[in-house]
Amino acid sequence: MGGIRRKIPKFIDSLRLYLKAGAGGMGYPKYGGVGGAGGDIYIVAKEGSTLKEIKNKFPEKRIAAGNGSNAHQRCIVGLKGRDVTIQAPLGIVLYDQVGNKVGELNQEGDRYRVVAGGLGGCPDTGFSGLKGESQLMTLDLKLIADVGLVGFPNAGKSTLISKLSNAKPKIASYPFTTVQPQLGIIKYSDDRSISIADLPGLIEGAHINVGMGHKFLKHIERTKLLLVVVDVGGFRLSTKYSSRSCLETIILLNKELELYKQELLNYPAILVVNKMDQNGSQSVYEEICETVKNLEGVFPEVPETIRPAQPFEFQRVVGISAKNGDAKEINLVKEHIREVLDQNMIENNDQDLALVKYFNTVLKEKGPKIV
Repeated sequence: MGGIRRKIPKFIDSLRLYLKAGAGGMGYPKYGGVGGAGGDIYIVAKEGSTLKEIKNKFPEKRIAAGNGSNAHQRCIVGLKGRDVTIQAPLGIVLYDQVGNKVGELNQEGDRYRVVAGGLGGCPDTGFSGLKGESQLMTLDLKLIADVGLVGFPNAGKSTLISKLSNAKPKIASYPFTTVQPQLGIIKYSDDRSISIADLPGLIEGAHINVGMGHKFLKHIERTKLLLVVVDVGGFRLSTKYSSRSCLETIILLNKELELYKQELLNYPAILVVNKMDQNGSQSVYEEICETVKNLEGVFPEVPETIRPAQPFEFQRVVGISAKNGDAKEINLVKEHIREVLDQNMIENNDQDLALVKYFNTVLKEKGPKIV
């Protein structure tokens, strides 16, 4: 008897909508009556909202605000048309119909008016109501998480996030188990919480949309720390691909991120060498620890096609077995994550403080004199 195939819900991280604001109502020339303004359309950031909910609520992907009411003898000031407010998830970037970025919604309650209603009929318009704005708007989601897991398929990212956090991803011993981003929360004994995102595994060519490509690479941009996970035994996706050693997978991941967006290599990073319960893993791990201290030093030994221009700079390197290791290994990773995030925050605050001191000094030297 054949098994029942369970359909995996599609993760939506981009949605295009046609938005039309309301037209202004007609004025009433006889008494100087003014028509009501057309309704506006707003997008507001709300925790827990999803693009899928927007799609389900507006299946036609066409949203229109109300028209302003006409002025008349008994009401010389028309009522404003009905506004529409669309609740969207945090991390939304708004693009207009030609691809220009027009806004971002990153904090709870952030609000953006995407199209404005038309002016109501008045003397300046000859008492005719004006049309409202219309726009094809793309809502592009970039997940906001403190930590982003990066690695090739089957490196053990899903197992690791399940041990680190409350996430419950699908786990199996074949590539591409993770087909959509997974978000989890790492809890600490002092009630500190750190969010972590597991992204579908990259493959060579991800930057040019091979495999899942930059559809998911974009989510790394909103993280504060990269957790680079590699298999100590290396990786081979299929017979069409070359077998890659552990070191080569690190260099390839380095190259893929660089080709997508080189600024990602400036992010704080931790290297997790996984599956350390395999035979011979300790010697490989020790070699990796020594090599990544100066990763750029081995670049001349790799083909130019996979040679990065800028190397990863790892703040920590840790070897674990996410599947078979003990709680001490997982706790060590958790502590490394916390320490690196906190250290980076302190450094950023120090830079901000130095900048404030600099401007205060400049203002004292060159500021206006009171006479």
